[in-house]
Amino acid sequence: MDIAGLSTALSSARLNNEVGIAMLSKTMDQSEAAGDGLLKMIDASAMERSVTPHIGANIDLSV
Repeated sequence: MDIAGLSTALSSARLNNEVGIAMLSKTMDQSEAAGDGLLKMIDASAMERSVTPHIGANIDLSV
């Protein structure tokens, strides 16, 4: 039985697992920030429509 090789393999597997979890956490944080930004943009758009509800409601055409 190769104890040193087994120890190295387990350590490497644990490191890969920790790196994967850290990357997933970072990705989740970035996705949450992007979602928050999108919600702010939607809220700003709704506020603009509520302040000037007449804009964009009618189209003037002449034939």
